[in-house]
Amino acid sequence: MAAYRSPGESGVLELTLDRRACSFRALAAAALALAATAFAAPPLEAAPKANSQPWPQRIDAAERFADERAGTVSFAVIDEGGELRGDHVDRVHNSASVVKVMFMVALLRQPEVRDDALSSSERGLIGPMIKRSDNASATAIYNRVGVGALYELADDAGMDRFTTQPVWGLSEITPREQASFFLRLERYVPKRHRAYALKLLTKIVPSQRWGIPPAAPNGWTLHFKGGWSGRPNWRVNQVMLLRKQQQRFAIAILTRDQPSKNYGEKTIEGVARRLLRGYGRFDG
Repeated sequence: MAAYRSPGESGVLELTLDRRACSFRALAAAALALAATAFAAPPLEAAPKANSQPWPQRIDAAERFADERAGTVSFAVIDEGGELRGDHVDRVHNSASVVKVMFMVALLRQPEVRDDALSSSERGLIGPMIKRSDNASATAIYNRVGVGALYELADDAGMDRFTTQPVWGLSEITPREQASFFLRLERYVPKRHRAYALKLLTKIVPSQRWGIPPAAPNGWTLHFKGGWSGRPNWRVNQVMLLRKQQQRFAIAILTRDQPSKNYGEKTIEGVARRLLRGYGRFDG
């Protein structure tokens, strides 16, 4: 009912009616909003995380696969959170050519190299050694830097189980220590040469891009080195740093007593596919 207005109460009735009209419009708007909500489509679910399977499940799958393969297989992963996972992560293996990355870093750390541009002869040794795994270049670098430089690098990188010898392919490494070394590789390379070292590890020749690369997720930069030796009982190894913007993780897969080099490559690929199953599937 409208409020009574005396002759001296100008505007009271109009104000009361205006307030009621506003209240009615507000109630009507609220009712319409409620109805719209009732019939609206449900909100979209959050996009799945990049890792569509949890790490423990993938580690278990990789371990089961490795157990079914001939020979001995060990692997380590240091995930994006810095957590170590794997199977027999401290088992000692002979390095084969994986150790060549340590040779490169040891040379780049030499006093006469660390702060200066690389000479053409130094590039002529490091490039073939990494990109196509040239053994003569590796031997020349090994002889130049000496055993002491390699052990100094190993100490800095926390490689307590690393050993080396003139037959450098029999140097001893573990999955844990190699994954950790690759994960933090820039830390051990002088600043002047970091970009060069990292880029070189992406330039591996196509014939040596077996193992982890075919299993790697799209959109990641792959820095890696493989190694093989020991016919007829093959040692086949591979270690990789994967980077995408600020994200990174590392994988080391080491084998021995493989029936053939190709068999060992397939062993590493099979382990890697299970470790990376679903990883990055939803990345753009």
